[in-house]
Amino acid sequence: MAREGGGQDPARRHGTWHGTSGTAARRGHHAPRPAAAPNTGDHAPVAAGGDSAPRSPRATAQADQAAREAEQANQADPAHQGDHSHQAEHAHQGNHSLQAEHAPHTGQAGQAQHNGQAGQPQHTGRPGQSARQDGQSPSDPPPGHKNRQHHRHAATPWPEARAIAARAARAVPPPIPVPVPLDAALGLVLAAPLTALTDLPSFDSSAMDGWAVAGPGPWDVCADGILAGHEVPEQLADGEAIRIATGARVPGDATAVVRSEHGRLDDKGRLHAQREVVPGQDIRPRGQECRTGDQLLPPGTLVTPAVLGLAAAAGYDELSTVPRPRVEVLVLGDELLTEGRPRDGLIRDALGPMLPPWLRALGAEVVAARRLGDDAEALYTAITTSDADLILTTGGTAAGPVDHVHPTLSRLGAELLVNGVKVRPGHPMLLARIRENQHLVGLPGNPLAAVSGLLTLAEPLLRLLAGQGTPEPYTVPVRDAVHGHPSDTRLVPVVVRDDRAVPLHYYGPAMLRGIAGADGLAVVPPGGAQPGQHLEILDLPWALSGIGVCFT
Repeated sequence: MAREGGGQDPARRHGTWHGTSGTAARRGHHAPRPAAAPNTGDHAPVAAGGDSAPRSPRATAQADQAAREAEQANQADPAHQGDHSHQAEHAHQGNHSLQAEHAPHTGQAGQAQHNGQAGQPQHTGRPGQSARQDGQSPSDPPPGHKNRQHHRHAATPWPEARAIAARAARAVPPPIPVPVPLDAALGLVLAAPLTALTDLPSFDSSAMDGWAVAGPGPWDVCADGILAGHEVPEQLADGEAIRIATGARVPGDATAVVRSEHGRLDDKGRLHAQREVVPGQDIRPRGQECRTGDQLLPPGTLVTPAVLGLAAAAGYDELSTVPRPRVEVLVLGDELLTEGRPRDGLIRDALGPMLPPWLRALGAEVVAARRLGDDAEALYTAITTSDADLILTTGGTAAGPVDHVHPTLSRLGAELLVNGVKVRPGHPMLLARIRENQHLVGLPGNPLAAVSGLLTLAEPLLRLLAGQGTPEPYTVPVRDAVHGHPSDTRLVPVVVRDDRAVPLHYYGPAMLRGIAGADGLAVVPPGGAQPGQHLEILDLPWALSGIGVCFT
């Protein structure tokens, strides 16, 4: 089964890798690679016997030799091991599988993976490109299969991929606004301006506990007092004062409010001010905050607890909101367990528990999360019967014999908008338009690679479908040097300490240990970053809002 970069190891598709050659602690991931390293991939080590595609003897020998050399290089340089980008991975993965690259070109599935075709069409990755529309089944080889040797699709640069995802969302017809009660509106987005239905405050009120006074002092204090929520008080004559509570309606002829701590009663019960009294002091005049009809918030505002409070104060019982985009998650892979420990070549499904709450944090409604296994017909049926705005698949985006996403999109006649991204981890991700109002994001199966795809393609799409704006990017200086890929962007988990981003270990494509303790992902440009260099930070939703707010 082809995985991150086209490799064949099923044990790294969705869960954490448990191989033996990379179990030592990874540290010092900023050190340069040793000269003996044959590539700069970013994958966890591959266990022997992990490939499922046929290999020629020559390919097998070359793969084994490359693995041995890479392992020796890693053992000789412990400082390099924190990168988890072991050269041994390249012996099995690369952009197209090594064993297929050297196999006889017979045109058969499993021997022609070097040109990305194992039972599927070519994809150039150009925005607007159409996938195959000839109605062939996923298992049928595309026309001209034997003649398409060594063809590689052009992966999209990471910033451009995010921009394409945002444009795709803008091309979708806007949804019909939905009225939602205040107690159900948290996390939604305003579809219309929030305009004041009343003056705020709606009457002159006291800003403090104290006395409402009329005219100059000293003042005779009336026997009664005024409490908040009571009817209109009687008028005061000059020289009179009355006890008043915060928020209570101020008598019409009152000059000011004297705070409790600023007034003194003499032995005759008269009130004396201990500070100068300025007309209007500590009185909230009607309409001080807004007048009826004033726009309080524009459309596109995220409904926060403070927005709910403002809406209630302004007289609202419900809000006009943008409906949440509906997402269906399809988890692919026969090697996944839903409970217990990994065993017998099977691994735990890490993405099934992780993706739905993450999607809800992005403003989506997860309508279903299903496990389909490696079944082309089940995938085709699931996509054609889904009414979700976004279908999210995990795994199956490379070119292996059971990687069915590309062939299924071809069978559907889907339009490939992004077909591979120049980012590590996660470069086999894709974005396709199924219908005018339905898209599919194909995530790689490795967990951190899937997170990369989620933040690269799904997040920009979902934010705009949910009515949110694109957040303003910001940068933070990095504390330490960060190893980069020669030509691709790299996303590295970081924590922010003292206004500096500190890179974390364990950021191989199959690893979640780093991001589980991260505040965000640093966007590392090709070639890496030096200490003090400013890097863009992609925020993680729980780092901003906390679990209770962002996952409701």
